[in-house]
Amino acid sequence: MIQRREFMALFGGAAAWPLAARAELAANEAAMPTIGFLGPGSAAGFVPLVEGFRQGLGATGFVEGRTIGIEYRWADNQLDRLPALANELVARRVALIVAGSATAAALAAKTATSTIPIVFAVGGDPVKFGLVASMNRPGGNITGVSFLANTLLAKQLQLLRGLSAGSGVFGLLVNPGNPNAASDSEMAQAAAASLRLKVQVVHAVAERDFDAVFEDLRRTQATAVLVFPDALFIDARRPLTEVAARHKLPVLYPDRSFVEAGGLMSYGSSRPDGYRQAGVYAGRILRGEKPGDLPVIQASKFELVINLNASKALGFDLPPTLLALADEVIE
Repeated sequence: MIQRREFMALFGGAAAWPLAARAELAANEAAMPTIGFLGPGSAAGFVPLVEGFRQGLGATGFVEGRTIGIEYRWADNQLDRLPALANELVARRVALIVAGSATAAALAAKTATSTIPIVFAVGGDPVKFGLVASMNRPGGNITGVSFLANTLLAKQLQLLRGLSAGSGVFGLLVNPGNPNAASDSEMAQAAAASLRLKVQVVHAVAERDFDAVFEDLRRTQATAVLVFPDALFIDARRPLTEVAARHKLPVLYPDRSFVEAGGLMSYGSSRPDGYRQAGVYAGRILRGEKPGDLPVIQASKFELVINLNASKALGFDLPPTLLALADEVIE
């Protein structure tokens, strides 16, 4: 028979164990480093990119929720919110900030802190916008991945010419709120002039603008459209491809995620893989390496992806020469 004293000791130990366990768990959580993820779009639109980032972290031994915490801040395509969101992450004293898919996000993070490490994943030129001192020796507290999306305009226009037999006007869809918008538009117009192509730059600052933009392009008898790389278009890729299909206009997109969402064709680098590389860099920095010593990773593989179902829906016969160039044809 258990004596009262023994019973109380047993009861006290049982009651104390959960408290001790909870205290240990809280201590572990407090000791777990936290990454701040600054996204220009929405959580739903960036699922494959975040998954790529997690894979990169995993390759360095970090698992979200177990050995690393991640706090997400989404601007929902309102780029003017990025500075405040970056400041929130700094106030949270995160161990590292990831700035994704928009030069504006990386610039907001850099303005917010000169001490917390930053890893970016952007399409623009990080040297041109002052994010890093050089590609090989970034310096300071920042490094990352460049998709080089903004250097592909001439090649994309050449593909667009092959898509439409070189006739008519080509539409260039741009988000004017993107820091790259003005310079990219000038580059595209210069490239188009060298190829003897006529282009019309059209603007969209929100998903609600897509229909009006394509109606304008139809009225000007545009024969094809090039979509510039932008977080808004990535985030809203499905409604964008649906609007393009309704207006029966062939479109060339900046990466394969648009084609997987029903778009006709894309040419660019793999963004999920770029985010995976950003995740690897984040893990290496958390383990003690200095961001300023890590060279900016530049995309080296570019792919042409074509969606045959989208072509059939448009009633559009793709030139055999273009199909022969494709790295992948989705049926």
